[in-house]
Amino acid sequence: MPPEPDPDPEARGVRLTVVLLALTVVSGLIDAVSFLSLRHVFTANMTGNVVVLGFAAAGAAGFSVPHTVTSLFCFLVGATAGGRVAARFGGGGSRRNWTRLTLAVEAALVGAAAVVAFVAPGHSRTTYALIALTAVAMGLRNATVRKLAVPDLTTTVLTMTLTGLVSESPRGGTRAGRRTAAVLAMLAGATGGAWLVLHGHQAVPLLIAALASGVLAVVASGRE
Repeated sequence: MPPEPDPDPEARGVRLTVVLLALTVVSGLIDAVSFLSLRHVFTANMTGNVVVLGFAAAGAAGFSVPHTVTSLFCFLVGATAGGRVAARFGGGGSRRNWTRLTLAVEAALVGAAAVVAFVAPGHSRTTYALIALTAVAMGLRNATVRKLAVPDLTTTVLTMTLTGLVSESPRGGTRAGRRTAAVLAMLAGATGGAWLVLHGHQAVPLLIAALASGVLAVVASGRE
């Protein structure tokens, strides 16, 4: 008998749809920490950050121009690095290996942020370190997710997902389920992260986010 063909190595592991939904939960956790405990700055959602920068520039209370600019700059640094990694590995190479590499770096950056939050809570330098580490991680991930181009799963913003959910109803089919799952995933992450922050556990959601990204780095496949 002829030998059986080798299974597709790209299909080994958890499908990208599930991975990206899990990463959406992670985004909710990270933005809960950044917005509630780092002077109302987003480090995953840059649309919100641009609006926040406008508020801060106008002198609105509770917002910081330096913190917001730091987040935007570090996000762009991460996105630049992610774009270069995507250009090198995302063309004809293994999407599985490329995705796992990016998520491993994200896990390391967010894990470092969790360590800083545990060791030196409440310091001004800690705030900048947490903003920088998480924003770079989210920029790196966003560049990767953009290149992966899985429909309706950006992992950090929901405006077009919500628009598609209602504008294409009731003919959304399986994409309606995916869109709904993305909204619920972000809500779950934001709710859990906010509860932990409000009860004095700033570092815990970061640790959970790092562990989740680390697990996904090990199990992600290259197939949607």
